[in-house]
Amino acid sequence: MKTKTMLIRGVGRLGRMPDLSRKALARLKWMDYYQARGRNARLTCRHFDISPQTFYRWWRRYDPENLRSLEDRPRRPWRVRQPTASLALVQAVQRARETYPRWGKDKLVIIVRREGFTTSTSMVGRILRRLKDRGVLREAPLHGMFVGKRLVPRPYAIRKPREYLATAPGDIVQVDTLDVRPLPGAVIKHLTARDVVSRWDVLEAHTRATSSTAAHFLDAIEARMPFAVKAIQVDGGAEFQAQFEMECQRRGIRLFVLPPRSPKLNGHVERAQRTHTEEFYEVTDCSFDLADLTTALLEWERVYNTVRPHQSLGYLTPQEYLQCHHPNLRKEAMCH
Repeated sequence: MKTKTMLIRGVGRLGRMPDLSRKALARLKWMDYYQARGRNARLTCRHFDISPQTFYRWWRRYDPENLRSLEDRPRRPWRVRQPTASLALVQAVQRARETYPRWGKDKLVIIVRREGFTTSTSMVGRILRRLKDRGVLREAPLHGMFVGKRLVPRPYAIRKPREYLATAPGDIVQVDTLDVRPLPGAVIKHLTARDVVSRWDVLEAHTRATSSTAAHFLDAIEARMPFAVKAIQVDGGAEFQAQFEMECQRRGIRLFVLPPRSPKLNGHVERAQRTHTEEFYEVTDCSFDLADLTTALLEWERVYNTVRPHQSLGYLTPQEYLQCHHPNLRKEAMCH
């Protein structure tokens, strides 16, 4: 059995000294101190403020002829867990991500489950990570356009009554306008109507945002929302005044206008605008000709309301939420 002896200090030892890390050099000092103090382990531990268990573990590893024995050992396990996902599942995840490039694992797992796969959210996340590491996943290029909310002074506004609460679909539909700038000098006026209970959205794009345009948008809201609209909430933009206000009154729809500088009170539709920017405008391949854009936007509206899982709805789509919690709403809307 080989006995550990202290190497002679000086030229002989320097000739054998490999390039050691700072941690290994510190452990070498432990060994030298231990042997220089008559192999007093307790004294060594107190001097270097280390535990006896730590010292003895490294003493057992220490080989005076191989100072690299004081280096940290690799912690990678001998047996590494191999991927267990089937090729069909991997292809389904890749296909779903390339179809909806801004959706994460929480939404994509719902999509692949609809195709009949039994898998977990973490499994989908691991598949996405491996596809990215291998360079297989083709992420949609972002257009890098500027999208910003048009700032309009609001000299007068009325807040909705404090006692009025949205408890059923249609109680409050928030409407907002977004400026989309796909090209220098080109501006598209995007309109979003968001039901705050069901998260059902209706979308339109126009070249101008006028009160006449907003008034005609009411036709789309009432036609494409599967329930009666009882109240609409808007900011103080000029497009939501004049003809728009008169049309709401004519249709018997209550109109709530926000106080100035309070977009957080329209938070549902503001968040929806961000989603449509990131998941549609930044990744769509359509031309921004208004006719082509309208067709693509209608398809995205269908995906958003009937395909895209919503975290706020427990990963149901708005359509599934209405079917589960309000199955008779369409009939009620038709009766009104």
